[in-house]
Amino acid sequence: MTVRLMVVDDHRLHAEALASALKLRGHRVLAAAAPAAGAAELVVSRAPEVCLWGTASPAEPGAFDPVARIRRERPQTAVVVLGPVPSPRGIAAAFAAGASGYIRHDERIEGVERGMVRARAGEAAVAPQLLRVAFAELLNPRAEPDDEGVRLLRMLTPREAEVLVRVAEGEDTRAIAVGMGIAPSTARTHVQRVLMKLGVGSRLEAAALAARTGLLDRVAGGHVGHGRHGGADRGTERGADGRAGPG
Repeated sequence: MTVRLMVVDDHRLHAEALASALKLRGHRVLAAAAPAAGAAELVVSRAPEVCLWGTASPAEPGAFDPVARIRRERPQTAVVVLGPVPSPRGIAAAFAAGASGYIRHDERIEGVERGMVRARAGEAAVAPQLLRVAFAELLNPRAEPDDEGVRLLRMLTPREAEVLVRVAEGEDTRAIAVGMGIAPSTARTHVQRVLMKLGVGSRLEAAALAARTGLLDRVAGGHVGHGRHGGADRGTERGADGRAGPG
């Protein structure tokens, strides 16, 4: 069942990759664009059946103002939001703006496709587990505002945060080891720990998640105590092979 759609996302490469994947599955993708001043206007002018609207910060004030405009000017266009695991405030804001669904940005392409087909049919496209998370947080509110980037950063040691930056920049294990002055086995162990803590299966997924949640910006902005940009205090660190090397 072909759907005429547009893909809009904070990160142009992600938008283009998703658009390409959906084209290969037989859908008609009118355009792929990054959110900017003219993104909502483009959607309104092209009038797709479905708009996949990506955002890294669903809880930010005004995050869904463009969605509200699209729904106001093109009510026949169903908007499905792609974003991180939202706070109750974020998911409520999406639906309050007129979104027809909310799908995690790391959902498989099959899940995205099911969501947009349901949205086009006038049904709500939201995974039960997302609703469970939202209701759980409503019943047990956090003491501080939800910030996915902060939450992820707290899971990593300063050294692991540095490794994540290098992974996002495309460095392989040997380049990471040379750049940080550690053994390749130690670098490999750091990478594995980063993937495990972030709950992803590949370096590409880790880089995408870090970019979408603003984690890379926080690391580069000095939110870690030490790292490649912060003058790391390099002590001695033991690698996975049991040999001591510079940490």
